[in-house]
Amino acid sequence: MITTSQLIAESYTSYHRSVYLYIYYRINNKEEAEDLSQDVFLRLMDYKQMLRPDTVKFFIYTIARNLVNDYVRRHYKKQEITSYMYDHTAAYSNETENQIIAKDLSVCEKKRISQLPPQRRKIYIMSRFEDKSTSDISTELNLSRRTVENHLFISRKEVREYIQQCI
Repeated sequence: MITTSQLIAESYTSYHRSVYLYIYYRINNKEEAEDLSQDVFLRLMDYKQMLRPDTVKFFIYTIARNLVNDYVRRHYKKQEITSYMYDHTAAYSNETENQIIAKDLSVCEKKRISQLPPQRRKIYIMSRFEDKSTSDISTELNLSRRTVENHLFISRKEVREYIQQCI
């Protein structure tokens, strides 16, 4: 009798390439497709109790489809927010009052950054002030791209909440 761990390992060997291609053709981003195809098999482990050799393939493709849908939804939401910000941002802001407010917000941001855990702080600074991409940061720090994204997500959220309290 085959164990669930063996079933997942065999499924990874059998289906990983086709799952990667399935995802890649839908999102057209190689790195993201690689990450999402890995996530499919990580999430498959959550269903250990329900897996059987005759149902594992359907679980894999259902998980992959759901991950792709979530990715696409986030992608378009991000574009929508970026477009909104671009359309509603003032074209000029050289007034003295705006400069003082910006300086105060910068001080608040730097204060909160100093309170972040060391690795999260380093990743935030590299992204925010050194204009490094997630891929560049992950390569430089020898971390997975997902780990860097998670650190950025959490640190941005914490800094944003702190600045909102300052305002």
